Order: sequence, then structure tokens, then C-alpha cells
Amino acid sequence: MSARSTSLRIHTLVEAGLCIALFAVLQYLNVRLPINIAGGTISFSMVPIVLFALLYGPGWGMVVGALCGLIDLMLEPFIVNVFQVFLDYPLAFACVGFSGLLAPLTRQLLAHGKRAPAAAFAFIATLLGVSCRFVPHFISGVIFFASNAPKGQNVYLYSATYNLSYLLPAGFICAVILAVVVPVILPLLSQRYQVKANANV
Repeated sequence: MSARSTSLRIHTLVEAGLCIALFAVLQYLNVRLPINIAGGTISFSMVPIVLFALLYGPGWGMVVGALCGLIDLMLEPFIVNVFQVFLDYPLAFACVGFSGLLAPLTRQLLAHGKRAPAAAFAFIATLLGVSCRFVPHFISGVIFFASNAPKGQNVYLYSATYNLSYLLPAGFICAVILAVVVPVILPLLSQRYQVKANANV
């Protein structure tokens, strides 16, 4: 492995660690609705996962997301069994990393100075990540929390309603924040990344 690739990997790991630390801090700043008796909060904690995914792509975004899910498990554990834990924590937060699928388009727009379209893509990327996160939570709700559904209510409707009750507001808030932050922060981080790469050529 060359000195350049080693340096870039270390740089990536350091920023991943910072994003995970920021996730842990933001996870404390949350609101739990009365309906969310089995976990799920409205918070800004998905912001660093999406930001990292938009900088490094979906692969790294999913890795950081999974690690953030494990942090969330330590901070606010709600455990039924190992399969439910896998769905609701590492897998669910890893899915937020799919927001990085829009990273190339977002970076290309910023490279051409098109900040408004880039902000729109950051907004859409966040909603994509939230939508992907919804899937494991929904499955977990149907399989492991059906007994919590009100009598006579369809379990699929219950799981969808329960999980959307916190994911929709959290996702919208994070999308707005990232639409404002990404056009400013992403070029700075990308530029620093490029400078670091050039310095090791």
C-alpha cells in the first residue's frame, strides 16, 4: 500500500470517527412522542451519516451508519432478540448510507458552482436515506411488535404509522439542515481531501 493511499485511508477513518462522535452527541438531543413506547425518537442524528455518505459514497456511508446504529443501541437499547436488534440498529442506520447514491451528482453540481440544485439533491438524498431506514424498522415492527398494535388494527398499518411518526419529522428536519449545510461544508471537505491527496503524490 502506497503512502498516499495509507494517508487517505487514515484521513477517511478520522472523519468517520468524528461523524460517529457527532451522531452520539446529536442522539441525546431528541424528542420522544408518547406513541413511541418501543423506541424511536425525533433527532438530528442522521445528519452526520448523510453528510459522510455524500462525501465518500454509499459504501462508506453504510459502514458509518452501521457503527452509529451500534452506538444508538448502547445509548437507547430496546431489545427483544438478536434479529430485532440487527434490524432496528445496525441495519436500519446502515440503510441511511444509501443517501450516498446521490453523492456523484451532488459533488458534480457543487464543482460547477450550482449550489441551489446541490441543496435540492442533498434534501432528496436525505429523504432517500430515511426511506431506506424505514424498511428494516417496518419489518421489525411487523414481526416483533405486532402485539403492541391496538386491538383490531392491521399490524402492517400499525408498524408503518408507528415508524413514520418519528421518521417523517426527523427526516424532514435533517433534510432541511443538510440542504443548507451541504453546499457550504461539502466543497470545503472535498477541497481539503484533494489537498491532502496532492500533498502525498
